[in-house]
Amino acid sequence: MKRTTKILLALLVLLIVGRLLLPYVVLRYVNKVLADMGSYTGRIEDVNIALLRGAYQIEDLRIRKINGKVKEPFLYIPKADLSIEWKSLFKGELVGEVEAYEPELNFAFSNNESERQTGEEVDWTVLVKDLLPIQINRFAVINGRIDLASLITKPRADLSMQRFNGEIRNIRNVEEVTGKLPSPVWATGDIPGYGGTMRFDANMYLLKPMPDFNYDLRFTNIEMTKLNEMARAYANIDFERGRLNVFSEMAMNDGKLNGYVKPLTKEMKIFKLDENDNRSVGRFFTELLAQGGTALLKNQKLDQVATRIPLSGTVDDVKTGLWPTIFGVLRNAYIQAFKGEFDNDITFKDALSNFREDLKEKRAERKAERKEKREKRKEERQQRREQRREGRP
Repeated sequence: MKRTTKILLALLVLLIVGRLLLPYVVLRYVNKVLADMGSYTGRIEDVNIALLRGAYQIEDLRIRKINGKVKEPFLYIPKADLSIEWKSLFKGELVGEVEAYEPELNFAFSNNESERQTGEEVDWTVLVKDLLPIQINRFAVINGRIDLASLITKPRADLSMQRFNGEIRNIRNVEEVTGKLPSPVWATGDIPGYGGTMRFDANMYLLKPMPDFNYDLRFTNIEMTKLNEMARAYANIDFERGRLNVFSEMAMNDGKLNGYVKPLTKEMKIFKLDENDNRSVGRFFTELLAQGGTALLKNQKLDQVATRIPLSGTVDDVKTGLWPTIFGVLRNAYIQAFKGEFDNDITFKDALSNFREDLKEKRAERKAERKEKREKRKEERQQRREQRREGRP
């Protein structure tokens, strides 16, 4: 056998052995990364390598909080696919994409540290970079579930979003897109506990600590009777029937917000004379007054109570307009009913204009401060001149 043939056979054997050992090497590496996450830890059960696709799949990923009392893991993903995004590679960019199949994300809110599970202690971007060393350009969720336990603590209100699907594309701005928000985002989900659905659509710029965005968000066909525990606690009423739809548009630029929330109720009924649930006298009259107010403020033709709540300000200080909200209720009842759709009057330029107005205000403040300092220095010089004059013989 020729020497060249022996070398080729040896290389082939090494490649075969390397391919056989590669899943075990990757499995050990991934579990080592997941084991060292500070207050959280995790592991996977198996890894499948697909060299031709430039990808690997991880199976049964579980991440839980160390010394936590929450039974469910913070994150469970039966299967995730991490691979090179080939269409971007053909454009000369080496970036990756991640697809998570049937993931479950379990949040728990509590003042007790051992009962709280929010994941805020971990920098998840670092974890993803460790698992896929190249930059991520696309992230997708297929048929997921998100549970938020004790989202409101008193009274306790849980929220579960099922059949959750979503996608973020062009995270690294590989595709040349006109405008300042190059990354499209969408998400949908069912809210079985409240009988409604959710739809989220946005364009974002994600390559900054606080992303810029312009989003549309809607919740539709929420059963108001499912809100009775909160209604009893905060308003001393409960609903006999009704459906709630919520529409919201929001734009943010450098932390400056501009948008609105538009709630619409249909066929809402609060008061029932022969209600048999040990209703107190106080709640009897509260519900009676609320029903009377609803009758006065609803659009009779559509059996609808609605308004539009304007939102503005910053992430840390969101302001709402009281009088526009009140006028919105009256407008819906007596002038023109709000439609169950987006108003389509919020754009990214609105947030940008707010940002520019803020800059103008800051420049005006600095100009006023400089003027005040000049006046003060002028007065001090005048005082020194007068003192020198008084000191002359």
